[in-house]
Amino acid sequence: MPLRLQRTTVIDQVAVALRDGIGRGEWRQWLPGERRLGEELQVGRNTLRAALRQLAEDGLVEIVAGQGNRILKPNTVSAAKGEHVVGLLSPEPLERLRPRQALWIDELRGNLAESGSRLKMVHGPQFFRANPASALERLVHQEKRDCWILVLSNKACQQWFERHRIACVIAGSCHAGVDLPFVDLDYQALCRHAASTLLRLGHRHIAFLTHVPEAAGDMMSEAGFMEGVRSFAETGAEGSVVHHGPGKEGVRHCVRNLMQRPCPPTALLVNNSYLYLTVFSLLTQMGHRVPQDVSLLSRDADTFLSYLDPEPACYLEDPHLFGRKLARITAKLLHEPPARPPRVKLIPRLVKGASMGPPPVSRRATTQR
Repeated sequence: MPLRLQRTTVIDQVAVALRDGIGRGEWRQWLPGERRLGEELQVGRNTLRAALRQLAEDGLVEIVAGQGNRILKPNTVSAAKGEHVVGLLSPEPLERLRPRQALWIDELRGNLAESGSRLKMVHGPQFFRANPASALERLVHQEKRDCWILVLSNKACQQWFERHRIACVIAGSCHAGVDLPFVDLDYQALCRHAASTLLRLGHRHIAFLTHVPEAAGDMMSEAGFMEGVRSFAETGAEGSVVHHGPGKEGVRHCVRNLMQRPCPPTALLVNNSYLYLTVFSLLTQMGHRVPQDVSLLSRDADTFLSYLDPEPACYLEDPHLFGRKLARITAKLLHEPPARPPRVKLIPRLVKGASMGPPPVSRRATTQR
């Protein structure tokens, strides 16, 4: 009689993955919501529900209508010896983060794997609200993580982790009054250098275009930009921080108002590479040439900027170095927590591109008079 091999369905594979996660103690008392489980396992809701029914039939979970899936038999499988689980907490899913962030997350994942740790991503805006306490309490109660990495975190989120003394590293900077480990770019020094660079080219009216700041790095960017302007005060230099509204319409309204001023800026520092694309296209539609009429400088860099003509001036960081620094600090927290929170500030380099130049001749003459 020929030997028959038992075929494993996708539902069976999902059920095995859930059993393993429960056995390793990744979740406590309740499984995450179906949407998040489906995203993690990359399966549809019907497949996931069929796998959950298998676990319910085996007495491993209880499906509670309107509440979720309660774990009945935790820790049935031994966790790998010495393995740590690190949680990456973000308001946005991976596919909606910027390309450079995806690069350092990939580098971080690889470095952690080499040291015997696994990276698990959790995302949701509820963890970054003005009062995220209830959402964060439920999260850390349900899911076992040896350390958390906070991405795009606001002050309320950082304060909650510090207050509860939960091991974490901020991928970004600490807000004022928060004392936690972090890895970030030195945005204050970067934007001070950006303002000085534009003013040395002869510009005397410059602006920093950005959103209303929530991240500590954005606040430091504004402070650094104004420091750079003040250092040229004797030349009559003027600079302003301009906050745009949400979406392309908010940016369009802001740029039009800015360029219709009696004395519009001849150079703009823009907050990020996506904003650069919008501002560049708007200026072109309005008949302004870059850099002949308006110089543009992007605070951040992304590979897609190189396809623009003229190629944008921007500040280039090394996302792989960023990921390695995060992994190194995380490893310290997992094994030998330091007495003082380690803090790393990286300095990106200016790529001059072709989007910066001296101000228009007419504006230079006006300034000199």
